[in-house]
Amino acid sequence: MAKKAAFVALIGRPSAGKSTLVNQLCGEKVAIVSSVPQTTRNAIRGIVNREQGQLVFIDTPGRHLSEKKENKKLVEISSQAAEDSDIILYILDSVRAPGPEEEEIAAFLAPCAGKTIAAINKSDDSNSDCIRAGNFLSEYFPGLPASSCFTISAKNNEGLEPLLSALFAIAPEGEPFYSEEYYTDQEVDFRISEIIREQAINRLRQELPHTIHVEIADAQFVQGSVPENNKRQKLWVRAFIIVERESQKGIVIGHNGSMIKAIRLSALKEMDKIFDWKIDLDLRVKTGAG
Repeated sequence: MAKKAAFVALIGRPSAGKSTLVNQLCGEKVAIVSSVPQTTRNAIRGIVNREQGQLVFIDTPGRHLSEKKENKKLVEISSQAAEDSDIILYILDSVRAPGPEEEEIAAFLAPCAGKTIAAINKSDDSNSDCIRAGNFLSEYFPGLPASSCFTISAKNNEGLEPLLSALFAIAPEGEPFYSEEYYTDQEVDFRISEIIREQAINRLRQELPHTIHVEIADAQFVQGSVPENNKRQKLWVRAFIIVERESQKGIVIGHNGSMIKAIRLSALKEMDKIFDWKIDLDLRVKTGAG
């Protein structure tokens, strides 16, 4: 049987569960997850290898109606990913009622109905209304056949196998883009910065939800830290959490450094699950102006 290979762009509103779905499909943490809308700021690639072939999932920022310059940039990232991909996976949040944002997405994807699969997510939630989401698709995306619509719970890993089978079914034949041992193509420094940003956002969501950026100033293996006696090699990293104003630095640092310490320790815990090395993290705070 000929192998399949395709790039799959995930498109949907903020907090629809796109990043959670990518992580579940890949079986590893590829994208950071937060309850704060629009946590994803870049196109993140996660790779799934199966007997049928290889699918490269591109997790994109949520599409949000706003005239802000930053938001328009995020929408452009989403639009470009959809245009460049072989398949579009449209994620709908069954908990929230469809509105103008969902209508915009359906209109945007209408010309791409032939390469689109829809997944109605969060079926596990007690407030889920999958019928409402299905009716929305019938009304606002009539070009999408019912056979291309699936109900899933990314959080609980439910309904994902039929979804994968449908994606492979419409994927073109081709050679894999990456070796089978890969589940993401992200550089190490980017992954570390994203993990730090995730932990900072989850702790500062009320105060600084969208003003946090992370910069990796330096990363190098500690000389002489060669693995022996089952000890792991050590990677030393200096990173900066960047805020917009000087007054915000104190919020990130916290009383007697309690907040930045909590961010650092939780980030290290997440990194320990992902990397084969022991990470030594020097975490600091500065303003965007330096």
